[in-house]
Amino acid sequence: MKKILNEHLKQQLISDNHFNDLFSTDMSAKTQLISVPAGGYIIENTKRPAYLFYLVRGKAKLYDAQSNGKTVLIDFFTPPCFMGEMELLDPDSEPFSMQAIEDCLFLALPIDQYQNQLLSDTIFLRHICLYLAHKEARDVRTASKNQSFTLNQRLAAFILLTEHNGTYNERHTQVAQYLGVSYRHLLYVLAAFVDQGYLVKHGRHDYQIANREKLMALSSEIRNEPK
Repeated sequence: MKKILNEHLKQQLISDNHFNDLFSTDMSAKTQLISVPAGGYIIENTKRPAYLFYLVRGKAKLYDAQSNGKTVLIDFFTPPCFMGEMELLDPDSEPFSMQAIEDCLFLALPIDQYQNQLLSDTIFLRHICLYLAHKEARDVRTASKNQSFTLNQRLAAFILLTEHNGTYNERHTQVAQYLGVSYRHLLYVLAAFVDQGYLVKHGRHDYQIANREKLMALSSEIRNEPK
């Protein structure tokens, strides 16, 4: 995680993403521009987040590292969206791990400095309520998709969501659990994608996308669903 000292880029991202519309006052001077490289942690489950993040570039994933050593995928994030809002609202909540899938840029507000101001800002709180409601609705749609679409369609969409520079390398056990299928069924469909020329396998978990157009066509119904 690194602070980017580029005022012009920061102001451009604030303007392009209508960031100040989320607050009752102009937060530009208080906002920091932060980058997290692909694979880097945005929030770790062992540490309280120092910032309220607003993702403006890149993709990230949320997961829970459980006491038995297993890791459970929970959600994925694309811009623009908040990250760390639950810890802002409830300082006693246990944070989940958030990790960058690809290089990410954030507009960020230090929680220690601005928590009281944010929690008394009615415009900000209204946007947070709407954001949380939309996340809940998205979770319901995800559960519905697991019943309504084939694994081929859902896996194609998942690969396109989680790939980085054309490489897909999520762990099979986590993906099977996230998609609600057996480990064997997941491996069967991945092998079929390789046989059909959609993917090229380079290791146990590493696949290179060989035919993006086919994956996009296969997942078009899911990707065109409301977010």
